[in-house]
Amino acid sequence: MKLVLGSSSKFRKAQLEQLRVPFDTYSPDIDEDQIKNSSKTPLEISRELSLEKAKAVLEKYPNDLVIGADQVLNFKGEIFSKPGTAENAMAQLKKLRNETHELITSYALITKDKEIVETVISKMTMRDLTDEQIRKYVELDEPLYSCGAYKLETLGISLFKSIECPDHSAIIGLPLISLTTQLEKFDVKVL
Repeated sequence: MKLVLGSSSKFRKAQLEQLRVPFDTYSPDIDEDQIKNSSKTPLEISRELSLEKAKAVLEKYPNDLVIGADQVLNFKGEIFSKPGTAENAMAQLKKLRNETHELITSYALITKDKEIVETVISKMTMRDLTDEQIRKYVELDEPLYSCGAYKLETLGISLFKSIECPDHSAIIGLPLISLTTQLEKFDVKVL
């Protein structure tokens, strides 16, 4: 049984490489908008998306252990998606400035016989940024494909005044502390 990361995210791939366990990657093909546009809570959406991604990849790798992951940014009940354009990124950051939001990161570990879904919630409070600071950040860091229009692993850390999170790796996309513990339940040893 091999480990398969069901993601096209270069950030999640780099994170999993930190654990030095062999794995393959395969990009899941699911309709995220159908789940995101449902009446479910942001937490339920994050968990369901991670599980559905893992299930889609398990169809291709039925005898393996699959990781599916997803992040949802919840700001006062509104879900933010990846901005895609500099204009959308700036608009998102303007809404988030001087406010607290939740970054909900879920992952699913599944085989044909077993499923585990875990979630880490980060409470993120942004500084009171000027329009010029936001414009400059978007220009320099190009966070167009990052949930919330920021990349904490690079210049995005400078946008925040506080972060409350039990596992900071979750903010990048894959909660490695929790994942390491759960992998052992599938006989995948990190050390």
